[in-house]
Amino acid sequence: LLIVDNTFNTPYWQNPLELGANPVIHSATKYLGGHSDLVAGLVIVDREELGEEMHFIQNGAGAVLAPHDSWLLIRGIRTLGVRMEEIESNTKRIAEYLVDHPQVGNVYYPGLADHPNREIHEKQSGGYGGMLSFTVASEEKALDVLQKVRYFTLAESLGAVESLISLPAKMTHASIPRERRLELGIEDGLIRVSVGLEDVEDLLEDLEQALD
Repeated sequence: LLIVDNTFNTPYWQNPLELGANPVIHSATKYLGGHSDLVAGLVIVDREELGEEMHFIQNGAGAVLAPHDSWLLIRGIRTLGVRMEEIESNTKRIAEYLVDHPQVGNVYYPGLADHPNREIHEKQSGGYGGMLSFTVASEEKALDVLQKVRYFTLAESLGAVESLISLPAKMTHASIPRERRLELGIEDGLIRVSVGLEDVEDLLEDLEQALD
């Protein structure tokens, strides 16, 4: 089995089942729900035998959503397309701005022309999504940026209507030894951003005042 986590790209941009992956998983808490008011996960298969196995596990373990959570997820999926289009538009603008900022080192976003293996991404996906990371000179500088932003909410999650910002070395990846984090490219000054639906000019001004 080739299991693909398609949370970041969502079914709007990428369909791994059509590329031969099976099963595909999503943290539906993120883009599919899209409003920071739901905790859910999805497993998608296109083989009957896998579907029967998943049904057996769900039936035995009770791993099903409550009716209200199911309704919230359906509501989120209905606006997925328009949200992803706007989120990506905002993210591209922010990535281009960060590339030229003197306080910023590396910018990691597949929508940038020099992103490694971008051609592979474009073969598999119809878009680039709303997740980006960038580096500043030090952990102290990164913490300063996180303290100064006003439109970005400090949080580990992603994929919601609001823009979120985090410091992986101190948050999502804090349990990994520093030496291993550095091997993986997770520098002390690496900042992760999940771009939301706010006016992009507000987001750019917020980053500018925080970085400067």
